[in-house]
Amino acid sequence: MKGLIAWSSGKDCAYALDRVRRTGDIEVVGALTTVTNTFKRVSMHGVREEVLRAQLAAAGLEPWIVSIPYPCPNAVYEAAMAEATARAKRAGVTHIIFGDLFLRDVRAYRERMLADTWITPLFPLWDEPTPALSREMIANGLKATLVTVDLAKLPASFAGRTFDAALLADLPEGIDPCGENGEFHTCVTAGPMLTQPLAITTGEVVTRDGFAFCDLTLA
Repeated sequence: MKGLIAWSSGKDCAYALDRVRRTGDIEVVGALTTVTNTFKRVSMHGVREEVLRAQLAAAGLEPWIVSIPYPCPNAVYEAAMAEATARAKRAGVTHIIFGDLFLRDVRAYRERMLADTWITPLFPLWDEPTPALSREMIANGLKATLVTVDLAKLPASFAGRTFDAALLADLPEGIDPCGENGEFHTCVTAGPMLTQPLAITTGEVVTRDGFAFCDLTLA
């Protein structure tokens, strides 16, 4: 069986990749990532494309870049993803792997989008308690930086922080420790899914559209 990982550059998809590789049932042959062509950055996370490509090289994954505009109407997004999944099917891909944790509407949407493709969605981290999962990630050597913060849920000062035990201790009550409700998004820079850590520099924090984005560059 052959799989693509739905890759956002963040910790959950990276940890899902590691889980699947450890089972050995599916050969993960590439990473499916939406990149906003206006900014040449990973959609929503704001990670530069060059950082993304360095990540994927360290993970041993072929980039499957899905280019979308900004702003991107949902119909345009779905058409781009349909084209990507059709290509995946032609390439013999049998599974697309997602790092979703517990949002049932998101899972249902992904399942619906793949329903007629004969490609099976896989959710290796599904319904794991996020307090324990976040600590497990850190204990197993995953390193990540918060690159996007929802300002309705967290102050901008969290942008650029390391995803570690100190961060978990500082999260306000009601904030999911994995940020699964959209509180924050991350960029993975080290962990068991990468052959070597990424040397990155934390740069400017910019606020836009209700979010704080921390810019990362390759050192």
